[in-house]
Amino acid sequence: MNEKYTIIVGLLCLAALALLPGAVCADDDLLDDDVLFQVSTIDALMQGVFDGFYSFHDLQAHGDFGIGTFDSLDGEMIAVDGDYYQVKADGVAYPVQGNMTTPFSTVTYFKADQTIAVQNASNYTMLSRQIDQKLPSKNMFYAIRIDGTFPYVKTRSVPAQKKPYPRLADATKNQSVFEFSNVTGTVVGVWASEFSKGLNVAGYHLHFITADRKAGGHILDLKVDRADVKVDVTPGFAMQLPTTGDFYNVDLSQDLQSELKKIEN
Repeated sequence: MNEKYTIIVGLLCLAALALLPGAVCADDDLLDDDVLFQVSTIDALMQGVFDGFYSFHDLQAHGDFGIGTFDSLDGEMIAVDGDYYQVKADGVAYPVQGNMTTPFSTVTYFKADQTIAVQNASNYTMLSRQIDQKLPSKNMFYAIRIDGTFPYVKTRSVPAQKKPYPRLADATKNQSVFEFSNVTGTVVGVWASEFSKGLNVAGYHLHFITADRKAGGHILDLKVDRADVKVDVTPGFAMQLPTTGDFYNVDLSQDLQSELKKIEN
């Protein structure tokens, strides 16, 4: 980690040793593969800090799997198997160019540590409950991946915003909503602990992309008949913060959880 960036690193060594047999806190594999790398904070995004500042060329060096958004909030980002996609408000997934930038993203190198079998999850809440029961700790970050055919997936994307930027809650009022039936694809996302409120979405934040990589978005709801949920335990955390722009003056002392809950659902 020799890049010139402002970084907060939290390697939860005791948790890593407990959850990952044979793990060593100073091991290169842990540093490289088991770090959740995040660009900016969710509370900054909530308050309209939409200017992209971190290039996808640089972001790709930190992970092959993850979610996020784009400069001016122009769509939903999905990274899977090393390929990055932008699902715009037209519902189409476009390949991401390295010179594009992000105001908020979370990525890692995905390597499954656990597989959780789920079945008969009639909605997002039921799926979450089934996974929750099998997670080894509530004090950890997890990357979540589900491959399969889903009876129903409901997603959204948001069009690019113009300055002066609105709050995220206002921007999503003009979101495009897409519904898929019996669709094959991949759920990509992150589970973050309650202690990360304000930094990331506490709980599940999931995106979806179809198997042909042509459509997807931020998941609003889904149904799962039967699937294996792959979980990557991620005890390392690193953050890149903006060094200029609106971020310097935004008030990050507020509790925005109730507002965030309405946006996520």
